[in-house]
Amino acid sequence: MPAAPKPEILAAFEAAKGFMPVEEGLALYAAAVEAGRLGLPLLEVGTYCGRSTILLADAARQAGVGALTVDHHRGSEEQQPGWEYHDPETVDPELGVMDTLPTFRRTLHRAGLEEHVVALVGRSPQIAAFWRTPLGFVFIDGGHTDEHATADYEGWAPHVTEGGLLLIHDVFPDPQDEFTGQAPYRVYLRALASGAFTEVSATDSLRVLRRTGPGI
Repeated sequence: MPAAPKPEILAAFEAAKGFMPVEEGLALYAAAVEAGRLGLPLLEVGTYCGRSTILLADAARQAGVGALTVDHHRGSEEQQPGWEYHDPETVDPELGVMDTLPTFRRTLHRAGLEEHVVALVGRSPQIAAFWRTPLGFVFIDGGHTDEHATADYEGWAPHVTEGGLLLIHDVFPDPQDEFTGQAPYRVYLRALASGAFTEVSATDSLRVLRRTGPGI
């Protein structure tokens, strides 16, 4: 049986702002628990308000490893004012720009997981450029343009250790989902074609891949 979060962790996940459905969250959690056994940090790209971070942090806590989450907290393209996924509550009232960092911190505090997460606040490529630590788990859930999805993959996939897991969210093969999931889909296809990663599972739009060879 795949590992499952305790009821209080699942409840915190469901109460948090975000877009990940429960079934995908359960698959994410099971993968994070498995990867935690490698004894290396678990990292996600795309924090938003911390919904998936709750699951990552709890898995890391159990494994005794670090959980890291990368985001500039200014929102991706579809979260800006005027777009479908915009949430007015995540706008800084003084500056008038998106700022999901305060909501993220409240999310972790309410879940009792603050001390188990390191939040890396900045743009993914800039942080990845100086990253040198091997990772047991990388979850790509950032921007949905080809530019951003490709940069996340090229920046972080090289750090996934042999046997480690690479997860890609919002993988939608249907061309009608061009804005929301075609860029992650193309990254997913690239990972498979590279020969470096082998698919482990698919749960709705979440793909779990394992590093089985060198390269990206």
